[in-house]
Formats: sequence, C-alpha cells, structure tokens
Amino acid sequence: MKTLHLVFHPDLNNSRVNSGWKKSIEESGAVTTTRDLYADYSDFQIDIEREQADLLAHDRIILQFPFYWYSTPPLMKKWLDDVLTYGFAYGSEGDKLKGKEIQLIVSVGGPEESYVPGGYNSFTVTEFLRPLQQTIFLCQMTYLPPMWMHGSVAADADKIEFYAKQWIEGIVDPERADPWAIQRRAIKEAVKLT
Repeated sequence: MKTLHLVFHPDLNNSRVNSGWKKSIEESGAVTTTRDLYADYSDFQIDIEREQADLLAHDRIILQFPFYWYSTPPLMKKWLDDVLTYGFAYGSEGDKLKGKEIQLIVSVGGPEESYVPGGYNSFTVTEFLRPLQQTIFLCQMTYLPPMWMHGSVAADADKIEFYAKQWIEGIVDPERADPWAIQRRAIKEAVKLT
C-alpha cells in the first residue's frame, strides 16, 4: 500500500510536536511519501495537477495538521478547495478518489477536558472534525479513525514521542486506532462461521 503523508503547518520548523511527528513518521518507513505543504506552497499557489497526481498515485492519504480555530490551517483549507474539484473528487463523474483511505492526525493545543460538551470549547474534537469527515464521504473515500493529541502547547518530549509511536502504529494498522475495529472484525468472522 502506498501512503501519502501531507503535513500542513505554517511554521513547521518551530513546531516541536508536528515536526517531531513528521520526522518520526517519515523515518519509520510507514509512509511512501511525506511532504511539507507550506514549504511547497509558501505563496499559496497550489499546483493542482501535481496534487491530484499524487493523490492518484497513493492508496492512503494522511493529513497532519494543528487544530486552528476549530478547523484546519488556511493552506489546508485552500488545498481542499483547489484540489478536491468537481469532476475529479466528487460529482457525477468525480470518482477518482473512490475507495482510497484517508486519515487525519491532529495536534490540539487545549487539554482534553476543554473539549467536552459543556466544557470550555463546548464540543468534542470529533464533532469539530465533522466537516472534514463529510468532505471525505462526498469524495467516496474511506474515512479512517482520526488520531489526535490534546495539550500540544505544553507537551514534553516524552509525550510527543509516545504519540508519534501511536500514530505510526495507527498508520501501519488503522484498526488499532479504532476501538471498535476488533469487535467488528470478530463479528464478521463469527458470521462467516455460521
């Protein structure tokens, strides 16, 4: 399986968390291609043909980014708008990404207890990721369980490394990131036996 790892961080060189994750994931061999999109497109002029060709050449896409105002960094939003076009990613003939897997890896600055109903941010990270999930569904892609780390602002080196290892395991075997996957697989196997 060919895996494309796209990192969207506007100041990656000064990000202990995202640069650490990028380096660990890249060095692990768990992905085929890793790219820093802010380095590629510091002028925000996205090469749409290159991006679409990269998506077509890989089976799984990992989008890594810091949580920005309950959403994505600006370049990632522009990338989604420019690259996932009608007729390519969605629409009556837009099935080029159908069946490809996609997974989100997110650094969240605030602590976990601030992302609960009634908490400081009112909603869970899962709820904030729904627009991305729906975009992925519209493109007929397989939405793998997203992975995130809370408290990235104050994370120490041990926590960053621990999560990097978790992300690598989740990339190698996405079902490890999904707490219900083992149960679903067991049910499928049980049905086959009956």
